[in-house]
Amino acid sequence: MSKLVRIPDAERDLLAALCRVDEATAREIREAIERYRPMAHGSILTLLGRLEAKDLVTKRKGTSGKAFVYRPTAAGRSMMQPVMRNLLQRVFGGSSVSFVASLLESKPPTADEIEELQQLLDDLRRRGKKS
Repeated sequence: MSKLVRIPDAERDLLAALCRVDEATAREIREAIERYRPMAHGSILTLLGRLEAKDLVTKRKGTSGKAFVYRPTAAGRSMMQPVMRNLLQRVFGGSSVSFVASLLESKPPTADEIEELQQLLDDLRRRGKKS
């Protein structure tokens, strides 16, 4: 079982946003989280620097301008899994069905999201038949 590494909430929010899109500039990350965690651009850069120092993100020079493009590392991606497992166990007693039902009740999915969910379920069903 992987060790649950703790990082501050603000760093976790940046890392989660970055994991959702795979790679982004600091500006794009700030825009992605501004609805629930508004931050100054300098603060975003500071937090990204901390995540980079912890080997949770990497950066490379963007194709234009001075902006860097950030990507989560494998360690950065994998650190979201223990957080979700912990939440699933503590809040939903380990029931992934209850967890998903709660999510869908709190924010009903769009028609496109329902289609994506159906594809995900179909993929899970196919994988289950192969086992």
